[in-house]
This record gives sequence, C-alpha cells and structure tokens, in this order.
Amino acid sequence: MPKMKTHKGTAKRIKITSTGKLTRRRAFGAHLLAKKSKSRKRAINTTAVVKGGVAKNVKRALGI
Repeated sequence: MPKMKTHKGTAKRIKITSTGKLTRRRAFGAHLLAKKSKSRKRAINTTAVVKGGVAKNVKRALGI
C-alpha cells in the first residue's frame, strides 16, 4: 500500500507543539488594519489551538 501524503497547504499553516497540540494563526490580520482597534489587532496576533473534530481532520491531513 502506498504511503500517505502530507497535505502541504495544511502543513504550512499549522504547527505541532511539543505536547502534540495543533496551533494556527488567527484570521483577519493581513490587511485593512487601520480600522481595527489596537486591542483587536493584539488578539488577532495571538495563536489559537485547533480543537475537536477539526483537529482530527487536520491530523489526518498532516499524516499524524
């Protein structure tokens, strides 16, 4: 049976922590930043954890 291929688009966007959690960047932080408040931009700049059924799908895509 052939090897499973890593989904490269997912691999570039998601990092695996040392404990095995999946971290991702938050949306809405690339452009149109002048209208957003400082606190909102700081919140966008933090990483988020991928949870639940989505995490299961992501792990499959990464071949974990």
